[in-house]
Amino acid sequence: MPSPTSAPRPARATRTGAAPAPGDQIGPDGLDPEQRAAVDAPRGPVCVLAGAGTGKTRTITRRIAHLVGRGHVAAGQVLAVTFTARAAGELRTRLRMLDAPGVQARTFHAAALRQLRYFWPQVIGGSPWPLLDGKFRMVGQAAARARAGTDSDALRDLVAEIEWAKSSLVAPVDYAAEAARRKRDTPGPADQVAEVYAAYEELKNAAEMLDFDDLLLHTAVALEEHAGVAEEFHSRYRSFVVDEYQDVTPLQQRLLDAWVGERDDLTVVGDANQTIYTFAGASPRYLLEFPRRFPDATVVRLQRDYRSTPQIVGCANQLIGAARHRPAGSRLQLIGQLPPGPDPDFSEHDDEPAEAAAAAGRILTLMKDGTPPSEIAVLFRINAQSEAYEQALSDAGIPYQVRGGQRFFARPEIRRAMIALRAAAPEQRPGTDLVAVTRAVLGARAGLSDEPPKGATLRAAWESLLALVGVAEELAAIEPQADLNRLCAELDTRADSAQAPVVQGVTLASLHAAKGLEWDAVFLVGLADGTLPIGHAGDDEHAVEEERRLFYVGITRARRVLSMSWSLSRASGRGPKRRRSRFLYGLIPDSHPASRVAGERRPGGARPKCRVCGSPLFGSTATKLMRCDACPSDVDLELLDRLKQWRAGEAKQQDVPAFVVLTDATLTAIAEQRPSDASALVGIPGIGAAKLDRYGDTVLRLLAEHDADR
Repeated sequence: MPSPTSAPRPARATRTGAAPAPGDQIGPDGLDPEQRAAVDAPRGPVCVLAGAGTGKTRTITRRIAHLVGRGHVAAGQVLAVTFTARAAGELRTRLRMLDAPGVQARTFHAAALRQLRYFWPQVIGGSPWPLLDGKFRMVGQAAARARAGTDSDALRDLVAEIEWAKSSLVAPVDYAAEAARRKRDTPGPADQVAEVYAAYEELKNAAEMLDFDDLLLHTAVALEEHAGVAEEFHSRYRSFVVDEYQDVTPLQQRLLDAWVGERDDLTVVGDANQTIYTFAGASPRYLLEFPRRFPDATVVRLQRDYRSTPQIVGCANQLIGAARHRPAGSRLQLIGQLPPGPDPDFSEHDDEPAEAAAAAGRILTLMKDGTPPSEIAVLFRINAQSEAYEQALSDAGIPYQVRGGQRFFARPEIRRAMIALRAAAPEQRPGTDLVAVTRAVLGARAGLSDEPPKGATLRAAWESLLALVGVAEELAAIEPQADLNRLCAELDTRADSAQAPVVQGVTLASLHAAKGLEWDAVFLVGLADGTLPIGHAGDDEHAVEEERRLFYVGITRARRVLSMSWSLSRASGRGPKRRRSRFLYGLIPDSHPASRVAGERRPGGARPKCRVCGSPLFGSTATKLMRCDACPSDVDLELLDRLKQWRAGEAKQQDVPAFVVLTDATLTAIAEQRPSDASALVGIPGIGAAKLDRYGDTVLRLLAEHDADR
């Protein structure tokens, strides 16, 4: 970002928020000392490192209201951006309540679309190009042209890779080299992916259409290359706020740089521990390097957690504290501010149906004890895990909603209900009760019955209609004179900002879809290695650590009750083939029954330990080497080279790839541990009975010859 050129400021950054004590009191303004420091910070660069549950939305909206109320900036000169329409809608709602309704709070893409449409005639001429309604069809045409795969899975991977490339500012001509440099797991040969990418761009431009990434790029270019456009924009907007700053991509950062220009009136808020979109190009480095780019920035750390009990906060701290290579700016230690609650619960099950049934039984108990179903969530790593829980909840008669499926206002029953409410609005008599009229209209014209119907599908539709009655109740409490016209306007506003009303059902959602949400009770399910961390993370340390952060997001969604479970098999009747997630080690108390896992029956019931430092080992490579990645290697390079030469000859003789003989990790383990006999050799993972019979004598002879030559 350009260096600030405004009025001089202090030479060093101001840092606020050293570990506060849990007993510190919130002031009469409803802010704790660290929140107040962020709100009252002077105009200029401000970086708020906000942990989960620390009140970041309250803080940034109060800061905006403070700047507007003190006359530092007009409300219409503030642009606040975030990543989802729901979050942008929440910002606008809170700002209206703080008497700052003129602030523009939008997603990056919505803000760019609005600006690009305005400046298009001046920059391009003619009418703005329309937005592409999904990439699949055009990417399919490009893939066919490049003779790449065109089935739905292949196209989905190609679309995701093109979106990563564009958000990372990688052009088609540079894609192959950049993919190699970054060691991307490409959906096909890199040159072919680059060809598909280039063909897609050609087809899209020939059709005079834009995709969502183009919105950001073209807006940035318009500001960068057209002085008149930049001057007009900078005269309109003078202060900028970015929420969830840990998730910005290089393309979004380029647009933000163009928005801010040579000024420094910028507030950013984020938590590097919640960076879960690096696969899509997001990077926390812009957040963590903010004080370096703005040496005079005010830096505030929010660490008081007002969401979760100390027991849940402690579990979250323990998980993220075990992360490897954490940058300094991500070392936030949450400090629970709520009264104590129950300890997190852990349970192991034979199979997924049993795990789902147990979760449903526990949910029934919570509901009987007074927890509303809308305050309960079941969170999983991948959407395919939802089916078992939908079945278990249906069997138990528990209402539920699947988040990340069809959007609330797009559901057929909601569209029909909205039409019915609009049609009935002119017929409403003055002075009639809004809630009663809403119930009557939905009952007569949309099928809302007094009692819930049988069957999961009908019950879900009934719950959705009942949620509209809930909106009417909320509106009537705030505006007693509100009528159906006012209700329809409120529903339209919520639809535009993706603020769905609360549906009285248990939420089923992926961990990614749960970001930014919270519930009284959270069930984290399917916590098995291969699912969390996901299998394709492999031994990639960065990918595994992102999976850890995703787990951290899941834990910090819970306010009072946290239940974690896993199963040893996918289907009933099969033997145990899975083990619990490696992330659970250290979280489960030794005294807990789940601390001994049936799927991991090693001698003594323990995991293999690093032969250098004694820590538990995770991942196939570390297990083969019997050494942590962080511990120094004592490999004999000459011996390793001799082993590889032997393996190459053996592979050539058998006409098989070299790894079929022995993998690199196994050879490295041999060269590090230098076994002296067959019993020691077979103790190295990767050397089974068959390979010991076939190669054991030769490998031991090579080791003996090497020792004799030294």
